[in-house]
Amino acid sequence: MKAAGHRAFILEPLALLSLLNTGAIFGFFFAWACAVMWGLDRADPVVAIAAMQAINASVRNPVFAYAFFGTPVFLVLAATVARVVGERQAARLFGLGGLLYIPGAMLPTFAVNVPLNETLALVEMPLEAALAQEVWRDYSSSWYLSNAVRALVSGLSLLLIGLGILRMVRKPNC
Repeated sequence: MKAAGHRAFILEPLALLSLLNTGAIFGFFFAWACAVMWGLDRADPVVAIAAMQAINASVRNPVFAYAFFGTPVFLVLAATVARVVGERQAARLFGLGGLLYIPGAMLPTFAVNVPLNETLALVEMPLEAALAQEVWRDYSSSWYLSNAVRALVSGLSLLLIGLGILRMVRKPNC
């Protein structure tokens, strides 16, 4: 009975926060993968570079930080609490979601996307059209590939959190 009370009081909110944050970050990366970068690739490279510089300057904000950095925190907490209250299958699924997210979404961000963004920030505008096209082509292809990995892994993490919650729901509270 005591474990069931802790489950409702602690685990369920942590599981839902894990779901919400992972869904938010997946949606962020997914939108970039299937719309934003494709749109920027169709724009004039001078415009695309200027737009990406402006976006990169604004993305480091509390809302993004909460989703990006909060996701692994909530996943680890949910996995830990699930384990403590006896939700072993949910704990494994939450833990696996976190184990995928950290190297699959966070690592590419810090190893590829952020350095590319910082290099792009140093590009002085306006650029001659041919040089802008070269800069954008080199940036976009590398950035897109890394982001596609982040989107895929975040989507898999989201699926695992959903499965973990389903395991909790389908198991009686007693």
